[in-house]
Amino acid sequence: MNLHAHYDEMRAAALRQLGRGEAELDALIDSPHDERRGITLLARPPARITEIIAAMLADFQRAEPNQYYYPAAEIHLTILSIISCYNKFTLDLINSEEYIGLVNNITRRASPFKIRYEGLTASPGGIIVQGFPEDDGLENLREQVRKAFRASGLQQSIDHRYSIQTAHSTVIRFRKPIANTALLLQNIEKYRERLFGSFEVDEVELVYNDWYQRTANTIVLEKYKLSDFTPPAWNC
Repeated sequence: MNLHAHYDEMRAAALRQLGRGEAELDALIDSPHDERRGITLLARPPARITEIIAAMLADFQRAEPNQYYYPAAEIHLTILSIISCYNKFTLDLINSEEYIGLVNNITRRASPFKIRYEGLTASPGGIIVQGFPEDDGLENLREQVRKAFRASGLQQSIDHRYSIQTAHSTVIRFRKPIANTALLLQNIEKYRERLFGSFEVDEVELVYNDWYQRTANTIVLEKYKLSDFTPPAWNC
């Protein structure tokens, strides 16, 4: 996939819809009755990156204070949604140790990978930081997770909604009508090519989460270090 072209197409389509005053508002983001939960394998960008993103979000927030802004600690990169969030899913419906063990078998043979966060794209429902893999590590890890879970017999819904190929982070969700559409579009253009920085992902997390990855509703099942795996040499 040409990620630059994909993000550009997303942005152009979203800006047309937002320009018509047709933002897609999230009706559940403030609901105390939202019981959608799932299992996700994710990575978290370092503080030096999220601090830059937070400064950018403050600019948006001054113009649109009523939207939902991801706290720095909740900004994340989804590697794969193992079980996509659905209503009333709870941990007692699965054997979480089997999931932890299966991911351990995968990650112990996975290498760290690099991501570059650069620019913004958008959807009708929010604003997204564009991510660009700088090597094949993320793609390889995703493919190994797909293969392992499909062969495992464990409950999973990988690629059920769509096959994830990007490396983005959603940072703003629209929950109220946009107050100043022209200024919102101006800010998107302002940060369209802003470089937030590159980072190496050498640790991933398997989490039980809500739709928004809010800390209050997240249980970290396990953290895994990624390290270059070298198989043992065998003497003949």
